[in-house]
Amino acid sequence: MTWEGSAVGILIGLVVTLGCVLGGFMAMGGHLQVLIQPYEAVVICGAALGTFIVANSMKTVKDTGKGIVEALKGSVPKERDYLETLGVLHALMRELRSKSRSEVEAHIDNAEESAIFQAFPTVMKNVDLRNFICDYCRIIIIGNARSHEIEALMDEEIQTIRTDKLKSYHAMVAVGDGLPALGIVAAVLGVVKAMGALDQSPEVLGELIGAALVGTFLGIFLSYAVVGPIATKIKTVREKKNRLYVIVKQTLLAYMNGSLPQVAIEFGRKTISSHDRPSIDAVEQSTMNAGTAEKKAA
Repeated sequence: MTWEGSAVGILIGLVVTLGCVLGGFMAMGGHLQVLIQPYEAVVICGAALGTFIVANSMKTVKDTGKGIVEALKGSVPKERDYLETLGVLHALMRELRSKSRSEVEAHIDNAEESAIFQAFPTVMKNVDLRNFICDYCRIIIIGNARSHEIEALMDEEIQTIRTDKLKSYHAMVAVGDGLPALGIVAAVLGVVKAMGALDQSPEVLGELIGAALVGTFLGIFLSYAVVGPIATKIKTVREKKNRLYVIVKQTLLAYMNGSLPQVAIEFGRKTISSHDRPSIDAVEQSTMNAGTAEKKAA
């Protein structure tokens, strides 16, 4: 697991945030026990969860849970994912150039049994990406579509995939935006409770009002220090995963426009962020694995 996007990084960030907030509060002479208001947390978190379920479909609710796990694990594509994506594309493009239509269709129509796809397990496991590759290779085999038409279709599908994958991010952002208001709701309920104790001593009344204000603090803190950053992390992970589709798009378009397979994969490699982009030598080694897969398929 890498540092970036890992659970360790998130944990350290939360510890630093809590340490600074609570440490500053204690330095001002505050007492931590005043902040322990479990029923305020129940009101805020319970209302946030309820509104989240109301506003989203169950599919989005489940995908949000999956997105949070991905954010905690830092499940972004690694160099191996990029290399295997380029490798399987290189192998398929060589098949398209040198083999008959029926031989190539055998790999595309039954990818699970294809020796080419089996040689690249990360692509094999990524069902959505695998289907994306097979669908457009099938269109190339048909041979009637123009490259600019395919590019427009790819752009539309990639945008649709991106929209679907970011629904969990937008759902989390909506929850984060609502938490401060829900904190005010909890605070108002606390003030209502305090109003029932106006006949009590100032010490008791001050304690009740202070407890009510904890709701406002908790709502704002959860919004900007917990939910918001996790939502951003979900977006980062999903955006990086979506980059694999852009690699496929640029590589296949270059091939359709007449580039050789070894040149076409360079078009795809250049779309990878410079921080994550594998070297040319690493790509060549991956394409050698593709050659081995082709021999097995033959």
